[in-house]
Formats: sequence, C-alpha cells, structure tokens
Amino acid sequence: MLSRTADNLYWIARYMERAETAARLLEVGARISLLPTAQGYRNEWESILQSTGTQDAFAAKYGEAVQRNIESFLFFDRDNPSSVASCITQARENGRIVRTALTGQVWDALNTAFQDLRQFERAPRNVLELSRLTDWTMKQAAMVRGAIDATLLRNDGYDFLNLGYALERGDATARLMDVKYYILLPRVGVAAGVENDQWTMLLRAMSLNRAFHWAYGGEVTAQKIAHFLILNPHCPRALVTCLSDTQTALARLSKAYAQGTEAQAKASALQAEFDSLTPERIFDEGLHEFLSRFIRQTAEIASLVHENYLSGDMR
Repeated sequence: MLSRTADNLYWIARYMERAETAARLLEVGARISLLPTAQGYRNEWESILQSTGTQDAFAAKYGEAVQRNIESFLFFDRDNPSSVASCITQARENGRIVRTALTGQVWDALNTAFQDLRQFERAPRNVLELSRLTDWTMKQAAMVRGAIDATLLRNDGYDFLNLGYALERGDATARLMDVKYYILLPRVGVAAGVENDQWTMLLRAMSLNRAFHWAYGGEVTAQKIAHFLILNPHCPRALVTCLSDTQTALARLSKAYAQGTEAQAKASALQAEFDSLTPERIFDEGLHEFLSRFIRQTAEIASLVHENYLSGDMR
C-alpha cells in the first residue's frame, strides 16, 4: 500500500474518534456543571480547555471560558482543528481522496455525517440543544466504525484504520479522565458524595456507567475508576485495551511488511510497564502526572508510526 493511502486511512479513524471525543468532552462539562461545586480557581469548562491543550487558542478568540463559547469552539469552530466540524470535514476529505480503498457503506457513512453537519451549520444556533449535537456526533462516529468493521477486508488498510482508532481513543480516555482531575484539583475537603457523583457523570458521558457496575458493583470510587478506565482489559475504552489494540495493529502490519518497527518496540515497552501497574502505583505517581505521561507516550508512538509507515511509499 502506498504511504499516502495508509496516511489517509489512518487519519479517517483519528479524525472520527477525535470528533467523538470533542462531543464527549462537551457532555462531561455539561453533566458536571449540573452538580454542586466548591470554590476553586478552575471551573468545569476551563478544565475541558485545559485537558485539550486549547485554552490559549480559545482565550485569544473568545476570552472568558463560558459554556456557550466553549460549545461553539468545540463543535462548530473551523479555526479549531479539533472541533467536531473540523474533524468530520477532514475525515470526509481523507475518505474522498481514497474513495476506491473504501466500501460504499463506509463512504456513505462519512458523507452522510458531513452533509448532516452542513445542515447543522445552517440552522440558527439557538435551536440546537447541546445534547442533540453530542448524541448526533456519537451516533455518526459509531456508524462509520460499524461500517468499517462490517464491510472492509482485513488487510493492511483495515490495520491502519484500527491503529488510528486505538491511538486516538487511548489519548481521548486519558484526556477525559484529566477533566475530572482539573475539577477537583483546587478543592480541599470535597465531600465524598460529590466526588463520586462526578465520577459517575464521567462514566455516563463515556457510555460506560452500566458496564462499570456490571464489572464492580457497589460504590463508585477513584480506585475503582482508575482500575476500570486504565487497567481493566474488558473495558473498551481503557488505556490498557487501547494499548493492546495498538500492539495488535502494529504486529499485523509488521507481519504484512515482514519488518519490525520502532513504533512496535515503543508500544511493547509501554505494554510491559502496564503489566505491572496497580491503582496504588498510579495514585502514588499522581493521576494527572500519570495521564500526562501516557498522553506524551501515545504521541511518541504516533510520531514513530508516521516515520515508520506514513512518510514514504510502501508496497
């Protein structure tokens, strides 16, 4: 496969997963803003900008971090490359470029999402409820992913799509958890009930509340959440699951091209570290510090994927 084709497929997946993440971040902020809060120098909306690393770009254009402006920035703003509108547009453009490498169902799912988005952009903003926008985004992302899984050949193109999804989803889970960290960070003596409610809201925004209770039951605690979203291989969004999916895709590509890569070695080393992790060790390091390190390590693997596979012609 030519590297430019692999690059387009890889970025279709990353952009669609990134669009879903932006929607889930908005849902996290909206849900948590309904809960009682204590005094602190950060609020739930500032925490979303902090976790995405876009606070400077937002401040330069909008100023104060208020809900209405953040909704516009994370959903509609084309100046924000990580907004839902930007990501879906870019995913569709990548799909158009490699149209012959996609099935009709995958292309239809991408194109339908783009055409629906244009309808949203033409509608008056005051008639579009945030819940409608976030639900629509998650449905479109699921339709694209479902079409890929149901109709594409299990060849190297499929592996590049899965690699993009796995890397982006791992990064997204870490960032969604980091929102919670920034909400509680400045507060001393936060009531256990309030803290647990915030964890529950995070699980609901990630569509994992029922799965969590199936796996653990009882009270929602930080220790259980850390194990579920970081170390539990049965959780589809857990960091360990995303890392395993990354390794699987890289192993298949290594076999297909009969050559190991630095990206594969880096992912294997990170997996080896995860094999010995416990929630206690994570909290000893600091949840924010651990998540920030994971985000950096994921970015390093993505950079190596580009160097190893996407920057030159492959056959």
